Amino acid sequence: MAEATNGNGPKKVLKVGIIGLGEVAQVSHIHVLNNLSSHYRITYICDVSQQALEHCSKKVTGGTPKTTSSPEELITSPDTDVVVLSNVNAFHPSQAILALQHNKYVFVEKPLALNYRDLDAIIAAEKTSEARVFVGYQRRYAEAFLDALEEVGSMDKIEYIRVRDIIGQNSSFVGQSGTFPKKYTDFQKDATTEIHSTEESMVKTALIDEFGVKATSNSMSFQSITNFGLSPLRLGVHDFSALRELVGMPSRVIGAYLGLPIWNVLFEYQGFPVMYESGIIDVPRFDAHIEIYSQRKIVRVDYDTPYVKGLPVIMTIREKIDSAKGDGYQERTIRKTYEDPFTLEFLDFHDCATNKKSPKTSAVDAREDLDLIKMIMQAA
Repeated sequence: MAEATNGNGPKKVLKVGIIGLGEVAQVSHIHVLNNLSSHYRITYICDVSQQALEHCSKKVTGGTPKTTSSPEELITSPDTDVVVLSNVNAFHPSQAILALQHNKYVFVEKPLALNYRDLDAIIAAEKTSEARVFVGYQRRYAEAFLDALEEVGSMDKIEYIRVRDIIGQNSSFVGQSGTFPKKYTDFQKDATTEIHSTEESMVKTALIDEFGVKATSNSMSFQSITNFGLSPLRLGVHDFSALRELVGMPSRVIGAYLGLPIWNVLFEYQGFPVMYESGIIDVPRFDAHIEIYSQRKIVRVDYDTPYVKGLPVIMTIREKIDSAKGDGYQERTIRKTYEDPFTLEFLDFHDCATNKKSPKTSAVDAREDLDLIKMIMQAA
């Protein structure tokens, strides 16, 4: 790590290695880390595709990074202080554990793990490491969400919460993001087959051994769309994670409809219900929000696609006010910053890594998402 100074002086510039140069790395992470040049320098990148390595190495500023197809080489290198895992889900546990064994903080894109077995192995590895896992739940670092936590905390009693995440195809937003990502296929097809086989085995471990439900085509599909698969994968854990920080865990799942392309879950909390509705359709609109109702106040946080930089996260407060002529109404829309959640979470990751802190989006915290998914699968 570079030399640090206190106060408002220079920060420690962390040497960061990125494993997995797919969509999220090309559209977001490389650009964000480049912009945070006073905090990070990308020194190493890793992917199975040589063409991806060549393409992404040209995107890195501040010097040409080393390239490799070996995650172990990157993780163990003295040229990396911290590691970012944005590769396929099947490799998250083993590579996160290897980073922890080398006392390197590791940022892992969700999902951290596909079952309790692997997640608990990561938690166990943390106990003997000087480092920690930071799970990339960027919505929980948005300024509007943090403000909403305070607003909800001031409510006398929550009456109802609605969580919606019905969005258009990701390709609609990525294609217009101005980042021009590339997809490459210059790797052995056997590698793809092995990845799918490994992930299928991990999901079956969760379903059969840990959740106690049958591994049918429907349950495998829903398991993929909530936490494990491709296109709708991150919707579930995004929303579950934010909901948990707002109001904790539900007492039970009243019911669930696990159809495609839209699915719904009704949670019961102590004294109020939560309706979760999610899915992916062809209309290129990003309708993602959390809305919390009380008798006198309604608080709503609206998220836009994270793949178009600079779109704000907005909080809206609607409330009853007293006036000389009776009941009045007040509505406030608050855009606190254009600074995006990806940037904010990487600033927090830097703080955790340089000051040896445990992040709020930790491995232990991520385990509760599996608890929620287990409840849903058992209720369906």
